Amino acid sequence: MVDADGSLLGVYRKSHIPDGPGYMEKYYFRPGDTGFKVWDTRFGRLGVGICWDQWYPEAARAMTLMGAEVLLYPTAIGSEPHDATLDTAAPWRRAMQGHAVSNVIPVVGANRIGFEPWENYPNGGQAFYGSSFIADHRGDLVSTLGRDDEGLVQASFDLDFLSAHRAAWGFFRDRRADLYGALTAPRPS
Repeated sequence: MVDADGSLLGVYRKSHIPDGPGYMEKYYFRPGDTGFKVWDTRFGRLGVGICWDQWYPEAARAMTLMGAEVLLYPTAIGSEPHDATLDTAAPWRRAMQGHAVSNVIPVVGANRIGFEPWENYPNGGQAFYGSSFIADHRGDLVSTLGRDDEGLVQASFDLDFLSAHRAAWGFFRDRRADLYGALTAPRPS
């Protein structure tokens, strides 16, 4: 994480590593060892999940519980090489919009665009579907780019309002963490 003045605040290493057609990263990367991180920046407390982390509501909740005021998800996702008819752009956005609603927090999804040709790969390569966005604390899209658009998304938020609104909803006050043991239990074989 780099602050607005260029100072290095720290490093987060992607926690969730995918293993599927077109996303066989478990053969190249180890899962991150930093745990989830939240940084105090000039413009607020930012939580960052990288790419595959965006699909996990537990990660968004953890960062919000750690004091994040905005969640950022830089990513590179696109076509599914095993099925050219499968388009995950809308579910990709909706998953993060759900994080915004459930945590009463703005969420920023930044995604790559363009086509990367890969020799001997289904469909000749992978088309990244852009669609970068900012969702507000209600999950409503407030700034978006299209599938092929290069550019910036931006929005301003009143962090005091968001803090009061988050408290009013009571999602954190009314949590029943005593019932969440299944979230940390070993995965079934």
